[in-house]
Amino acid sequence: MIEIRNDILTAVDERKGELLQILEDLILFPTVSPPARNTTEAQRYIEQFLKDEKFKTESWDVYPNDPNVVGVKKGTDSNEYKSLIINGHIDVAEVGDDSEWTVPVFDMEVIDGFAYGRGTADMKGAMAAALFAIKLLNEHGVELKGDLQFQSVIGEEVGEAGTLSCIEKGYDADFALVMDVSNSEIHGQGGVITGWITVKSKEVFHDAMRLNMIHAGGGVHGASAIEKMMKIIAALLELERHWAVTKQYPGFPAGANTINPAVIEGGRHAAFVADECRLWVTVHYYPNETYEEVIAEIEEHLHHAAMADPWLKENPPEFRWGGKSMIEDRGEIFPALELNDRHEAVQTLKKSHEQIWNTSAKLGMSKTVTDGGWFGQAGIPAAIYGPGTVEEAHTVDEKINIDELVKFTKTLLVFIEKWCNTKKD
Repeated sequence: MIEIRNDILTAVDERKGELLQILEDLILFPTVSPPARNTTEAQRYIEQFLKDEKFKTESWDVYPNDPNVVGVKKGTDSNEYKSLIINGHIDVAEVGDDSEWTVPVFDMEVIDGFAYGRGTADMKGAMAAALFAIKLLNEHGVELKGDLQFQSVIGEEVGEAGTLSCIEKGYDADFALVMDVSNSEIHGQGGVITGWITVKSKEVFHDAMRLNMIHAGGGVHGASAIEKMMKIIAALLELERHWAVTKQYPGFPAGANTINPAVIEGGRHAAFVADECRLWVTVHYYPNETYEEVIAEIEEHLHHAAMADPWLKENPPEFRWGGKSMIEDRGEIFPALELNDRHEAVQTLKKSHEQIWNTSAKLGMSKTVTDGGWFGQAGIPAAIYGPGTVEEAHTVDEKINIDELVKFTKTLLVFIEKWCNTKKD
């Protein structure tokens, strides 16, 4: 297997200022999501960068003013050698009130070995590292026999499936590396799906009719949808506790598969008995499950709960699951990603990390969710590996350790050269 030349790794240290300049350039673009629809300029910067490094690029609007960018550098022997996707998202978390920030939000500052600014950890630091690695590989004339693909996607912060859009356009590879925050550990992840549960009356009643609904002999077979939703919430809590006892997965604390009743909406106004109530839930599930299986369990459990209630039996709950955008349709899916630690690419990544860090690579499960699950669902082997910590992501005075960013860049260089010069089976 080909080994990266020491002079390229040395160049990372010698030219660290260039790495930080790329990161500063990216931070200057306020690609906050929500509100989103603001990434065109940042994506143009990345697309031009890739073109300068001899990548063939394509961009398209996933949503207006929110384009994906994909660059592909064909290998010298693509049919015989492994291909690689390097994937990252260009959007950053919302800022809100910035009065507590002690550094500029979108003008990077370096203080005591850390780079500060929104997106430094999540995840423009990784994006800058990958772009710098691509630049060094090109400048040093490193031959890659397999294809190298760089994906800069939109919408990850609000469940907008920019990565899914790449897959739907036919972009694939023998392995995908998702550079989201993992503290430079190699991760899989659980999955998340949101859903809306609606309880709706077939009839609408004036508030004065409540007396006839709740007393013997009232003669009105009606109910408040808000009160009946309380039974649905109780049933969800019961199922959540059942899951905590009966399900488990290595790398997750007990009970990590939660059902969160996040938002409730209902009723018309005070002169009506509430004829409709909607509950927005967020469901976390384990890597060895699919969201389709989890949805089926929830709906079956709530069906039995409804059948035990005379009114809900005739007015059963309705369901709407998932979605491609928390902004556009108030729904999202993040499929789970099982980490295959025996996969050749994961082993290569592990050895690449150990070569640079001089310590064993840690394998585990992400505390959060990323776009990595879309690759797994599409049958593309994948892993999450990126600098920065979840604790820094989305925070006030967000920052990333520069030494970690430098080591991550070197690890990428080693991994890209090793993997893209590995013969296919």
